[in-house]
Amino acid sequence: MKKSKKNKNLWLQEAEIEVGDLYFTTAQQYRAVLAMNGDFLIYAPSSEGMEPLTADSQMPFANSPAKKCQIATFAQKEYQAFNWHGALAVKHKLSASQIAEAISQCNAKAPIAGLMAE
Repeated sequence: MKKSKKNKNLWLQEAEIEVGDLYFTTAQQYRAVLAMNGDFLIYAPSSEGMEPLTADSQMPFANSPAKKCQIATFAQKEYQAFNWHGALAVKHKLSASQIAEAISQCNAKAPIAGLMAE
């Protein structure tokens, strides 16, 4: 099976990554950045191949453990714009309740506390 080449035009700049933002990869996976400290971040990943979110969708991170990675590694994936609540963008700012829901769904309180203590 032939590997497809990554399209660097679809990578994020590290400065574009912010806590509380929701991103969508070209593999149809949502990623919500939950915490950042130094060069590392904690994010909630959805499963791949997801249907696009609708205005009344719940956060799509149930039973998906939080992940820690370097900000540069997070940026070097392929991301695409997605339409949510009528706005087309590469990233969407989550509300405080949506971030809390994502943290709860992927059991991220302990990993976030560990990251912030580093």
